Amino acid sequence: MAESLVEIKRKIASTKKTSHITSAMQMVSGAKLSRSEQASRNYQRYAAKVREVLTHLAAAQLEEMDSESDEGSGLGEEKADMHMMLKPRPVKRTGYIVITSDKGLAGGYNSSIIKQTLQMLTSDHKSDSEYVLMTVGRTGTDFFRKRGSNIAYELLNVSDQPVFDELSELVRSAIQMYEQGIYDELYVCYNHHINSLSSQYRAEKMLPVSDLEVEEVKKYEQEYILEPSEDVILDQLLPQYAASLIYGAVLDSKTAEHAARMTAMKSATDNAAQIIDNLSLKYNHARQAAITQEITEIVGGAAALE
Repeated sequence: MAESLVEIKRKIASTKKTSHITSAMQMVSGAKLSRSEQASRNYQRYAAKVREVLTHLAAAQLEEMDSESDEGSGLGEEKADMHMMLKPRPVKRTGYIVITSDKGLAGGYNSSIIKQTLQMLTSDHKSDSEYVLMTVGRTGTDFFRKRGSNIAYELLNVSDQPVFDELSELVRSAIQMYEQGIYDELYVCYNHHINSLSSQYRAEKMLPVSDLEVEEVKKYEQEYILEPSEDVILDQLLPQYAASLIYGAVLDSKTAEHAARMTAMKSATDNAAQIIDNLSLKYNHARQAAITQEITEIVGGAAALE
């Protein structure tokens, strides 16, 4: 019985140490989540302003695309005055940027991204040759590498509060591969942060830029003085906008990651507290039984001596 008590006491001490670690990790993730949410809000203001300027500058080309769509013209029709990052083209191969985390202990964050991305690849493509993968985060990189998928670019060890310089090479490679025709459209697959308790899987189309709408042009009354020319400015602004979309997706996914890790660590801390309560109750029962048996033995021995 003494060994049993010692073992239960050891388990209680070990579980308490674990709960201290998970509680600390929960607080750290909560602090990171607050900073990440603020960074996402700051990015949204920047992205909205770039989108506003870009939509106004590309108004003529957007109207042309809209009229072609109404007339039912094919995607293969060439338009010399339409920027290649705005112009859809026949899709022979698709690019995907899959964003996961470099670390674990985030609940179902990584598994949900990988599972739904894999389902999409399986349902939309007949073979691996029909798509190109780029991965952000060690978890997704290791999974697709073990699966034998061809990874065109991988980015590991992204910081908890990423800055654009960390992603510049990824963005440059993604845009360059699109311009070179290695793939004809690009999607970013990640978990979108909703709140601290939930996130939602997204596969957002980044290239060609398709989230600009003709109707929005009517909202803008500003007139721009262009120097040197509209085409030159669009050549600079469109890649910058596409880069900002990819960066925004990474920021969003990092926010969801911090929220998932905070929730997972809170759940682990609560579970540890429940285990400690159960072990403490078990320890008290065992201790009471040991005391009762000792008293019984003493009384029995005294009775035998009479």
